[in-house]
Amino acid sequence: MAAEHDIHEASKKFYAALNQMAKGDSRLMDDIWSYRGTCTTMHPIGGREVGWSEVRKSFEEVAKLCTAGHVELRDQVVHVGEDMAYELGVEHGHITLAGHKVSLSHRVTNIYRKEAEGWRIVHHHTDTAPAMLDVLSKLKPKT
Repeated sequence: MAAEHDIHEASKKFYAALNQMAKGDSRLMDDIWSYRGTCTTMHPIGGREVGWSEVRKSFEEVAKLCTAGHVELRDQVVHVGEDMAYELGVEHGHITLAGHKVSLSHRVTNIYRKEAEGWRIVHHHTDTAPAMLDVLSKLKPKT
């Protein structure tokens, strides 16, 4: 039961960091993610990032476009092994992305690994969010 409690605490930290990112600041992600090259993410805006450098950059880029938002995990299911754990659920909320308010409701899987620093997230995967993709498609590409 202690390990399951630890995963719930790690999840709370991840969603606190995600909510801070939804307000334009991704720095708290540094406190919960694994820095190893094996961490990965598949965001609601598509793509796949591999390794801490890419994962971190992806959160930083989204944070630059966000000015307000709140995301919460509902219907959480947690399974814990000796040094790996995962949670499933549905992320609900809203963000203001590039000046457009976008509602969120998508399935999510987060995987955690027990490292020397404690439980760290090593994978975050959500369904794609058509509303977010629509907003991003309207942005002018940087030249």
